[in-house]
Amino acid sequence: MSENPKSQSVAASADTCPVLPFGDPPLVMAILNATPDSFSGDGLANDVPALADRARRFMSEGAAIIDVGGESTRPGALPVSADLELTRVMPLLHAIAGALGVPISIDTTKADVAEAALGAGASIVNDVSGLRDGELARVAARHAAWLVITHNGHTTRGLGLAEPADPVDAVVREIRRLEAVALAAGVDRSRLIADPGLGFGKPAEASLAILARLDELCERLAPLPLLVGPSRKSFIGRVLDLPVEERLEGTLACVALAAYAGAHIIRVHDVAPAVRVARMARAIRSAARE
Repeated sequence: MSENPKSQSVAASADTCPVLPFGDPPLVMAILNATPDSFSGDGLANDVPALADRARRFMSEGAAIIDVGGESTRPGALPVSADLELTRVMPLLHAIAGALGVPISIDTTKADVAEAALGAGASIVNDVSGLRDGELARVAARHAAWLVITHNGHTTRGLGLAEPADPVDAVVREIRRLEAVALAAGVDRSRLIADPGLGFGKPAEASLAILARLDELCERLAPLPLLVGPSRKSFIGRVLDLPVEERLEGTLACVALAAYAGAHIIRVHDVAPAVRVARMARAIRSAARE
């Protein structure tokens, strides 16, 4: 069977938002870092040909979405200006948008960057900040774009929001709050995607608990599709006592669990093994329910 089935290949354009074919297996979102300081060491800032080649390789390996980012979200990373972020991502977006046959996501927390990226052909805004920029949802609404809303413990604490002790309860409450904010800004509910924010402002134990109860989370957040991003995260390093470059097996264990639990999108650095693992895990899930 092809590693990149046609059923998961969706052309994206600047004026139409693609339908994301949620189903079996889950969609794999490939991480493409146009940064010099990616926490996983895979950033290729300013090397547009190399980044475009990597995007094409990801697609050939089965990626259903390419997620382009111009600002590192690693712990301790310094924030960058919107202008700098745009200089990193816009040449790449112009090179690949509409040319790959899969939707492009812009991984940003800034409304200005999202506006430019959506105008250049991206169709998904992947915001890990918990809509910290009040204009971001309105930008997504104007473009009828998909919007990823994320539970980020740093943001909830910054807003003075007390969270339930149970990590799944905390994720559900925050996602529903963000959903209400996005709907008020004009985003259609059918364009929202929920991300529990593994590793974002939460201890390793909380990320592990969320993964262990992901099937429950899928049910409680329905009808929103669920995006899970475990790739090379610090909680994996904490469990295995391994540096970021040696966390492939730990990541794939999380991919298998997420796929079996019913996640709709899984965001990874290592596309080919994740596609295979997700497909196998979902096949086992299907057999168990027959």
